[in-house]
Amino acid sequence: MADLDLLTRSLARNVKRWRTERGFTLDMLAARAGVSRGMLIQIEQARTNPSIGTIVKIGDALGVSVPTLLDYERGPNVRIVPADRTVRLWHTERGSYSRLLTGTEALGPLEMWEWRLMPGESSDSDPHPEGTVELVHVTAGELTLTVDGEEHRVPAGASASFEANAPHTYGNAGDGPMEMIMTVSVPPAQ
Repeated sequence: MADLDLLTRSLARNVKRWRTERGFTLDMLAARAGVSRGMLIQIEQARTNPSIGTIVKIGDALGVSVPTLLDYERGPNVRIVPADRTVRLWHTERGSYSRLLTGTEALGPLEMWEWRLMPGESSDSDPHPEGTVELVHVTAGELTLTVDGEEHRVPAGASASFEANAPHTYGNAGDGPMEMIMTVSVPPAQ
């Protein structure tokens, strides 16, 4: 079975499980996540491969991390995620990508991502729930981070943190690839 098929099935099973556990109807989850009821039905029936943005919105609405929705294996205290088990959830033909490295359920979802953006490329993100914080550390190139319309330059070796409850964009205006590690902390669902 292909990786994408496994991810689609895991997502279907886990969205339904967490929706039921939270006591949400399809309509309630659709409203909380800003995703159509029809899309949720397709996801729960494993009939679609939603975008990373849609998966993030559903995870935020359920108060669980993307790895939880994608059914990563968990150990009792320590969880090692081998390099071949990380998940590339977004990519472009030119070589940009984001790769989910690990995540856990703390007080709310906590995720660590590896990102690569090729020159001239960017990725937009919708606002996350109030209280969400993102930390980025640029390892190569320069990140152009735009938060709520304000642009910030983050060069290699520098880090930034921001409240992610506003629209934000990760961009690369440089001549070479931009690489960064990003951590996202989302408050628990209320």
